Amino acid sequence: MDFTLEHSYNDAKERWETDISGEIDIFTSDIMKGKFLALIEEKKADIYINCQKLEYIDSTALGALVAVLKNVKNYNGSVHLLNIRPNLAKLFKITNLDKVFIIE
Repeated sequence: MDFTLEHSYNDAKERWETDISGEIDIFTSDIMKGKFLALIEEKKADIYINCQKLEYIDSTALGALVAVLKNVKNYNGSVHLLNIRPNLAKLFKITNLDKVFIIE
């Protein structure tokens, strides 16, 4: 299963709002990273990622998200993960990435 990434810029809140679904693994993590980096090239803002329909991520996907976060931190922005499933939340906790990303 592939993944989809839908996005829109919320002018009122001055942030990117994205919905990600499916699975992100070694085959799709670079594509995901590229899409997020293209967004912040277009407009430097915080990124809110709705993970409600995200089913699976592997270590390469985590690395890609960290790379996106580093780029966002360059302009003092932040990455928020919303509606993260318990199995994925556990992965972020095990890797201590729950201390790096804002998980809501």
